[in-house]
This record gives sequence, structure tokens and C-alpha cells, in this order.
Amino acid sequence: NVINPRIGGVLIRGERGTAKSTVVRALARLLPPIQVVPDCPFQCHPQDTSLMCPNCQERLQKGDELPRATRQRRVVNLPIGTTEDRLLGTIDLEAALTKGKRRFEPGLLALANRALLYVDEVNLLSDHIVDLLLDVAAMGVNRVEREGLSFVHPSSFTLIGTMNPEEGDLRPQLLDRFGLCVEVKGIEDVDLRSEVVRRRIAFEADPDGFISAWKDQEEELSHRIEKAKATLSRVQVPDRILKLAARFSISMDTEGHRADLTMVKTAIALSALEDRLEVSEKDLVRAAEMAIPHRLKRQELTATKLSTHRLHDILEEYRQEEEVSDQTPRPASSVLKKKQSPLWVMSIQQSSRSHMT
Repeated sequence: NVINPRIGGVLIRGERGTAKSTVVRALARLLPPIQVVPDCPFQCHPQDTSLMCPNCQERLQKGDELPRATRQRRVVNLPIGTTEDRLLGTIDLEAALTKGKRRFEPGLLALANRALLYVDEVNLLSDHIVDLLLDVAAMGVNRVEREGLSFVHPSSFTLIGTMNPEEGDLRPQLLDRFGLCVEVKGIEDVDLRSEVVRRRIAFEADPDGFISAWKDQEEELSHRIEKAKATLSRVQVPDRILKLAARFSISMDTEGHRADLTMVKTAIALSALEDRLEVSEKDLVRAAEMAIPHRLKRQELTATKLSTHRLHDILEEYRQEEEVSDQTPRPASSVLKKKQSPLWVMSIQQSSRSHMT
């Protein structure tokens, strides 16, 4: 999602005390700083007009030079009690009453542009707010219509929601709208569990020293993310990978096409992160493990583990079918077969024959 926000966000589900919130805070440190227009509430890019709000575009058209600043990506928190106006934005009543002008007052989705939007306990938000949030996350644009005021601004953000299933789950319709979903649970390995405690104690004793000790590894991962974003548009998806994605969705009985699209987009991002220009089976399987389980019709606690095993079974079946297909000799007639007409031409020909008879 950091490499391609259009994947549609990630939902982190897990029991209490599994560092779900800590992961979100840590992610912000890995993201490279961005160039912004410092006096713009939408954090517009100072050079790329496709990433600008109407106000910044108007300033450019007037010949103004936009100021520039470098800023670390921020984490915007979405409170549980957020209203629609606070989320989307509304009319600036003060300007309307004192100056008689209709002016847009930005909401949280404006602050979230080019940032991380974090929703803790997303399962406790009203369904209407979650719907609005996911619509904008998918489009990358916020459109507001209020009392005769129409305003459109960029709102491309990395959406991260966390929740504890024991406190209630999201409706299946809303679960399906999250691009990816991962399950987290407490570590059961003794050595790893003790290492978690050791590092936590070290951090609390000397936060600056602990951060400094991991600085090089954080910078390396940050550079990989930045390079992957630049590589993303050049990654190719072989036709057999597209067919395998479709096979995964059909065999796992997912509804609609969101699973297919999300799988392929995620696989492309994974390939870019590994500095490869072609999506592999491994990329697609990893993507499917995050894109399919929360879209299954039956949401048991073991759904993730069961679906992971099933995905590998489907992959093996697909490989065997390919081998059989490659070994099956093609009929001579197929080699000399004439080039087929387009479907619409064939349809007209069939229609003509039926009328003649």
C-alpha cells in the first residue's frame, strides 16, 4: 500500500497487545520525506499539477511561484466519533457569515493527502463513515457537494485500519472493500518472545540509542520503497499470472472481481520491491494470502490458515494442467487454421445464416 496506495488499504486484525498500533507508527519512519507546498492544507506537490488542489493550480495559472518545503510523511488519526463533515470537509461558516463567501473548509481527508491515515478500532466506526472512507481510498480523490458548494481535491493516502475481532467484526461488504487484510497474533516461540521483551526494555532505557542502532537498516528499507515506487509502472504481468489470479478467485469462491484486481496490483508492488520487472508465481501467492481470506464467505478463525493451504493446492493443480497442455500434441488442422474473424463479425455471419434459413 505504501508503494501503491490504489491497492485500497490494509486491515490488521489481531488480539490485544500484538503491537498493531506500533506497526503503524513505525511505518511512518520508513517513508521518505516529500516535497510539499507548505501553506497548502492538502500538502500539494509543488511541481506536479496532477497532484495539486484547485487553489494551487489557480496560483500557478496566475503566474505565482509556489513555495516549497520538505516534510516527513505524517500519520493522521481518524477518531471513532468522526462525523461526515469532519471527514470530508464542509463550508467555512465564518467566511460565509462575515464575508458572504462560500469557502471550503478542509476535513481529515485533506490532511491525509500523501500521508498515512490510521483508523484504530475501525470495526467500531459507523458503517456510513467506513463506506465514505473506502470510496475515497479507492479513487484517490475527495468530491464534496455541500449547499451549492462543489469542491474536488486530491486525497491519496495509505489507509491502515486495526481491530480486535473479539470486539466485533466488520460487515462482509465492508471487509471486501479493504484491499488487503492480515492477521496478527502473539508469538509462541520462546526465543522470539523473549527477544521482543529485550528490545522493548532497551528502547525504554535509551530511546535515542535504540533508534540510532537500527538507523542504517531503516534507511536501507526506505530506499527500497522509494525505488519500488519509481519501478512500479514498468513491471510486467504475464498472461499466465493473470489467469492464475482468476483461478485463485474462482476456486476460493470469492464474489466479484475485487480480489483479482487487488491480487495483481499487490503482486506488482511486491515485484517492484524485490527490484524485478516481471511478476512471478511467488509474488501472486503472497498477494493472494493477503487479498483473499477476508473475502471468503465463511469467516472462521482458521480461515487464513486454511485458505493459505488451499492456494498452494490450486497452484499445484494449475501447474499440472499446464504440463498436460504443453505435452498434448496439437491437431494438424489447428496449425493450418485460418485466422479467425473478430467476434462481432462472426456474430453477424451467424445471424445472416439464421435469416437465410
